Amino acid sequence: MKNILIIGAGKSSSSLIKYLLATSADENLRLTIGDISTSNALKLINNHKNAKAISLDIFDKNQREKEIQKSDIVISMLPAHLHIEVAKDCVKFEKHMVTASYISEEMKELDTAVKEKGLVFMNEIGLDPGLDHMSAMQIIDKIKEQKAKMLLFESFCGGLVAPESDTNLWNYKFTWNPRNVVLAGQGGAAMFIQEGTYKYIPYHKLFRRTEFLTITDQGKFEAYANRDSLKYRSVYGLDNIPTMYRGTIRKVGFSRAWNIFVQLGMTDDSYTIEDSENMSYRDFVNLFLAYSPSDSVELKLRSYLKIDQDDVMWEKLVELDIFNPKKKINLKNATPAQMLQKILQDSWTLKEEDKDMIVMQHLFGYELAGEKHQIESSLVVLGENQTYTAMAKTVGLPVAIAALKILKGEIKTPGVQLPISKEVYEPILKELEKYGIKFTEREVEYLGYNPNHVTG
Repeated sequence: MKNILIIGAGKSSSSLIKYLLATSADENLRLTIGDISTSNALKLINNHKNAKAISLDIFDKNQREKEIQKSDIVISMLPAHLHIEVAKDCVKFEKHMVTASYISEEMKELDTAVKEKGLVFMNEIGLDPGLDHMSAMQIIDKIKEQKAKMLLFESFCGGLVAPESDTNLWNYKFTWNPRNVVLAGQGGAAMFIQEGTYKYIPYHKLFRRTEFLTITDQGKFEAYANRDSLKYRSVYGLDNIPTMYRGTIRKVGFSRAWNIFVQLGMTDDSYTIEDSENMSYRDFVNLFLAYSPSDSVELKLRSYLKIDQDDVMWEKLVELDIFNPKKKINLKNATPAQMLQKILQDSWTLKEEDKDMIVMQHLFGYELAGEKHQIESSLVVLGENQTYTAMAKTVGLPVAIAALKILKGEIKTPGVQLPISKEVYEPILKELEKYGIKFTEREVEYLGYNPNHVTG
């Protein structure tokens, strides 16, 4: 039997475990799912004869090494910063490894040792990063095979709420880690290139410089720029491309309203608030406004940010119950970002019957025989329920399929890598189609940003 060790049984593990259990009899697999708590793993296994759940403390070196030694491949679904110790053990005991996280500098440093031992360390094989890499490279390689010149590559992805569960004015609910949503865009300027001109957007302007896109059957969306689009030129072999932009998708109007929090300073995670646990939601808002002996918090905020009372932005704030003097933050020594997250979770947590939705779109512009062309490739995936969400499906299935193909020797090029080679993306994308994860491609008019090539 082939032994697979899965470390971490959080929200994104459900579809991963379901897929591997479904193939376990045919492929002769044995799953061990280790987490600090076994409750979720036991639920997902549901007494399956080819799996067991164990309580695993990742910081217990002896226990961790013992479990890794017993396995043939390790899937780490831990938070990104915890992969490295697992990775070092996998090198030491000569085990393959799969993660959905970005390749860290520490992980990169293991590349030589991983290659020497003939191991495959597949990273960035979830949704974003993951599905975006594979689906993009498949089309980029096809364009290059025609000896065409790439002019534009744009890639957008978002975890949203399904239309039938879209019940608030923000058209948004948390489908992933709420903290990542609150801190999105921080840590440096967004960087990209448009028509050969480098562009930089500082954090305080990020949510007012959005792109718009239309997805067939789903309508119009907006996207704000990701932090560093430029590094993907070399990753995708597009070093000389004039336009490269990656962004995060939201429904139209979200970014303009979110910008209120940014301008007030509510998304700041760099300092803690005195007596935060005893503050009301209303007190929290008032922290960021000037003192007035007469004006209400509402009046001060509207005046400061120039929001009219009949503006939908105002309605969005009221809907969050952010001016409530009775609701307490109840978080000790909290940062503004943590306090804002607490308030938003009241309104944006998915209800039991709610479904999520993944939306992804790529745009490819290229020139062939003197003519400009554009391909639009879109993906929409709807969740089934609160366990088998669209997010869990699009993160977990690529991880599971990659792990199985590595075990079977179908993916065998060694090294610390991401899924950009044909050996990896072709069989995985083909398999994903069976589970409804299929991109729709269509030829559209090439627009670019600047068809007349005027300096901009």
